[in-house]
Amino acid sequence: MTERKPPGVSFETWADKQIREAEERGAFADLPGAGKPLPSLNTPYDEMWWIRGKMQREGLSFLPPSLVLRKEAEDALAAAAEAPSEQQVRRILTEVNARIEAAIRVPPEGPPLNLVPYDVEQAVADWRRSRDSSS
Repeated sequence: MTERKPPGVSFETWADKQIREAEERGAFADLPGAGKPLPSLNTPYDEMWWIRGKMQREGLSFLPPSLVLRKEAEDALAAAAEAPSEQQVRRILTEVNARIEAAIRVPPEGPPLNLVPYDVEQAVADWRRSRDSSS
């Protein structure tokens, strides 16, 4: 714990002494990011920078649940198109379809969902066609 500034010592002198002693003890050695530029150095100031960083590190979103599900469904369709096997296409779309069906039964907060479950067989047929045309 840092000691209190003694009376009669200027703040600058006291702070400099604290920093120098900490450096001598090695308190600043091996800090993460040492020697690297600040990541936000060239970006405009954002009052909410720490909230945005925390949300990104924690994998949180500030979107309403209905929009989050729309994005997940869009990403799932793209992942299914790039899947290496038909089995994975079916697994990806079956999982997202289960979430879509649950959201249709109990609508989430936010704007209307406007999603219907994907036609897995049609997606598999599209996947096969894309594989045949690229060969």
